Amino acid sequence: MKTLSEISHKQKITIMLGVILAMLLAALDQTIVGTAMPNIVRELNGLEHLSWVFTAYMLASTVTVPIYGKLSDIYGRKLFFLSGIVVFLIGSVLSGAAQSMTQLILFRALQGIGAGAMMTNAFTIIGDLFPPAERGKWQGAMGGVFGLASVIGPLLGGWITDNASWRWTFYINIPIGIVALAVVWFLMPKIKSHIVGKRSVDVLGAVMLVLGLVPFLLGLVWGGSEYAWTSPQIIGIFLVSLVSLTAFAFIEKTAKEPIIPLDLFKNRIFTVSAISVFLTAMGMFGAILYIPLFAQGVMGVSATNSGFILTPLMLGLVLASGISGQIISRTGKYKILAVIGTSIITLAMFLMTSVSVATTQMDLYLRMILLGVGLGVTMPIYNIAVQNAFEQAKLGVVTASTQLFRSIGGTVGTAIMGGVMSSALVAKVGSLSNEPFVAQMAATDPSFSVDKLDANALQGFLSTEVQSKILAGLHQLPQAVQGQSIANFQQFISKAKEILAVSISEVFIIGVVLMGLALVTSLFLKEIPLRKSHKPVVEEAGIELAVEEGNFEAKSEPNLKK
Repeated sequence: MKTLSEISHKQKITIMLGVILAMLLAALDQTIVGTAMPNIVRELNGLEHLSWVFTAYMLASTVTVPIYGKLSDIYGRKLFFLSGIVVFLIGSVLSGAAQSMTQLILFRALQGIGAGAMMTNAFTIIGDLFPPAERGKWQGAMGGVFGLASVIGPLLGGWITDNASWRWTFYINIPIGIVALAVVWFLMPKIKSHIVGKRSVDVLGAVMLVLGLVPFLLGLVWGGSEYAWTSPQIIGIFLVSLVSLTAFAFIEKTAKEPIIPLDLFKNRIFTVSAISVFLTAMGMFGAILYIPLFAQGVMGVSATNSGFILTPLMLGLVLASGISGQIISRTGKYKILAVIGTSIITLAMFLMTSVSVATTQMDLYLRMILLGVGLGVTMPIYNIAVQNAFEQAKLGVVTASTQLFRSIGGTVGTAIMGGVMSSALVAKVGSLSNEPFVAQMAATDPSFSVDKLDANALQGFLSTEVQSKILAGLHQLPQAVQGQSIANFQQFISKAKEILAVSISEVFIIGVVLMGLALVTSLFLKEIPLRKSHKPVVEEAGIELAVEEGNFEAKSEPNLKK
């Protein structure tokens, strides 16, 4: 068992390469599978369970993050990081061998459990190996990993599916995972825990947290899609979540080693960071979902190519994340970058509200690059800020808690944006009933009625594949009515595109509001000097640190001894 001072810089770099490989596994798995999903549901006959392939992974990884964070503080990172890789690889092998959608969903949940351990410990290991002043460049590299995975994931997934089998989108994790496992196993020492005295695990708190988060996230996923928001099922599931989370809060007040210590919120840096990442995730991840929909439905980009439409955004994110991390490491300043980054995101989101049927691909690319740059600038900041604000013994729990707020924010944002989108479409799609093409469809197709012209039908009509089929059918009509029928259809499509574009722009208006709130919140972020060692700040020259229940207060005191 080694201390931090006994690990050489070269060894730290090698360990980080293994950590980055493991993070690439978890990030890539979220994007590579999407391209293969049409083949998967076709072979396993499970279109109705499609969303659960992603939901199971998301639920498992989100709810386990804070639990792993606390356990790693008590027993060390190496054990849980390695076990996370192993569980993830087992889940990958089983997912690749799945013979039914039920099996695939269960094995994806197993992958998510492993990913939760990998993600929270990856960011915490950075805090173990490097002092706060050096963490920026590595946090930036982690942000770059997620951006890179978003770019190459769909390409790699499509190539594998076309040239081999969808099962290899899971099997490809095995060689990468084995390399990461070997590097961390042999090179990363078991660093001693910073928690002294008798250790205890808050089992009851962990159970209540899971019983609170799972129903809450399920309610957000199911609400408005599987069940109405006011249905007994959704109300009931939210009540279960409320009761469980209330019980969790009471348990944490008296627990010896709470999963999420409530006194973290007494620290202004943690509270501001938690609110900021929550709001940013709500605005960003909720809105980003609708860029491919706009590209496909309004701009006419094919379904295959719409998966790559986010590439400019991700390239901007990767570049800005790396630069932002370097600036933080070199200057020690992070608040100004938080304000600048959030301002850029707000501006980009505002520009997104003006998208219309006249928007070109270049217009969209420029907006997305700006959006990616803003996200990349802010990505490394809040982990660094909260890690710097607490002692080493709480490194795992504060890092995991920040990630938890980001994950929940993304889920809440997706639900809110989905509700706004659906409401906007429902309010506007009725105007299409007066279109000549709709009357023509009702007259020639007995199964078609105006009542069936809902949001889903609208998106179906805007698919390039569906449009091609309808046009092919119209070209078979008698010459006397063919020209007018095609003109009616084109007029209908133009009107439908306008409706979809306006509805998506309303989604981005909500994004502007959320990012504006995040910008205001970032102004309250307190900046304390980034420590240049792992020692408590009170031991460093020029800084005095007052510690009260986890709160760090930095004061100028030039005459303190080193």
